Amino acid sequence: MQPRVVDDLESFLAALPPAIREVLEAREDRTALIEVVLDLGRPPQARFHDSELGLGEQGVTEDDLQYVISRVGEFGGDNRAGIERTLHRISALRNRKGRIVGLTCRVGRALFGTIRVIEDLVFTGKSILLLGRPGVGKTTMLREVARVLADAGKRVVIVDTSNEIAGDGDVPHPAIGRARRMQVGTPALQHAVMIEAVENHMPEVIVIDEMSTDLEAQAARTIAERGVQLIATAHGNTLENLVMNPTMSDLVGGVQTVILGDVEARRRRTQKTVLERKAPPTFPILVEIQGWDKVAVNKDVAETVDLILRGVAPSPEIRAVDTLGRVRKSRPSAIPIPSGPTAQAEPRAQAEALALKEHPSLPQPVQRGGSPAFTRVLPFGVSRSRLEEVAKGRNAAIQVVRDLKEADVLLTTKNYYRRSASTLRAAESEGKPIYVLRKNTVPQMEEFLRSVAPNGESRGDPLHEAMQEAEGAVRRVFQGEREVDLAPQTSYIRRLQHLVAQRSQVASRSRGREPHRGVTIFGE
Repeated sequence: MQPRVVDDLESFLAALPPAIREVLEAREDRTALIEVVLDLGRPPQARFHDSELGLGEQGVTEDDLQYVISRVGEFGGDNRAGIERTLHRISALRNRKGRIVGLTCRVGRALFGTIRVIEDLVFTGKSILLLGRPGVGKTTMLREVARVLADAGKRVVIVDTSNEIAGDGDVPHPAIGRARRMQVGTPALQHAVMIEAVENHMPEVIVIDEMSTDLEAQAARTIAERGVQLIATAHGNTLENLVMNPTMSDLVGGVQTVILGDVEARRRRTQKTVLERKAPPTFPILVEIQGWDKVAVNKDVAETVDLILRGVAPSPEIRAVDTLGRVRKSRPSAIPIPSGPTAQAEPRAQAEALALKEHPSLPQPVQRGGSPAFTRVLPFGVSRSRLEEVAKGRNAAIQVVRDLKEADVLLTTKNYYRRSASTLRAAESEGKPIYVLRKNTVPQMEEFLRSVAPNGESRGDPLHEAMQEAEGAVRRVFQGEREVDLAPQTSYIRRLQHLVAQRSQVASRSRGREPHRGVTIFGE
């Protein structure tokens, strides 16, 4: 079931030079046209969804550019113009003297029905941030959200900085339905118009496109705290991108560095300097747009950001619309190994140690011919002789190797891991697990040896025992028990136990007070 498309393509083609227009009008696939690029002195190009097309061998002339400029509206401070009563966008390239030397003419389309995949979220009343790369359809979905909410009786105000949501001219495009539109004189004033919309027009919902500055993030928080629902877009592929963006991270609560005391650092089993979320997120819901019919939904941004800062990769809900128009929902079933610059060294090492035992795709110690199983370890930046001595003293069944091809697991330290040496990159590309030690010390090595004991035995490793307890509780719930209380654990281990419950699609919640706070897993 495809969404209904309104594109006013005739108005777009009428603004192009005659020679270019004739080539495009002769093509049967012109409805798939995305944009036309006109650069002075170069042959014009047309870009479609899956291809590019040259529009002749002659270079674009000054007359060609002036032909287009004379048929569109005035260019604003963001170097964008439009065609009145349409959604098309014309963006200018200028030389150092301010003269236009290139144009990007983008086809604007209204797609009625694109909200289906997130319609239930839109009507919750919670603020929603739509995240995606340029051209993926953020503005198209935002426009449809504004129309649907306004037609449902909500007071919707669109802050339209570039006239891209509601089209050029003083009369907005019908694609926004009953929503009202406030135009912005210059992009630098978008944050001020956002506040003005709240103070002057009593909206229940404010719709904003392309948030990108500190002032806009502050204005968004002010609006959210006044009880107004915000629907906005921002550039980025995933929530992790936004968390590490110093300008935009405030939209999801912000990030601050916290120095822990010795006791708390030991309790958390982490380093003393950690990253934590600074405040409640402005947008409780974040939608990563992967296409008009597929999105990844983070329903609890606060919890997801906390997971990212603890080094655990988030597991968003994946939604897709099938050919019959039904929304299919799914969620990754495995606890992913964290990666990327947001992962802190110790939580990452703990999660990878857990993955060594639990993840079926990672290598396990192999029993060979009835002899004891050995895990082959390649030390990188770790003292080989000290590791062998510790292993011998603990009677640990490991074999220290010198070649990555022979290794089951690579052992390194935090400092070496941050340098991203070629050996580490090669191990990651081959899918070999990497265990990261905080320091090159005996206690750290002993913790590692407990994690890779033969046949998955943890020899008293509290993390492994806690995860086994959580999985046992899930099995008991499946067998009919209404609820199972787990032993008190640290906040990090409780988070992993919640992920085990989430992976198995059962409910869980924390109970009690520190230091006796634990997890309870519930049946139906």
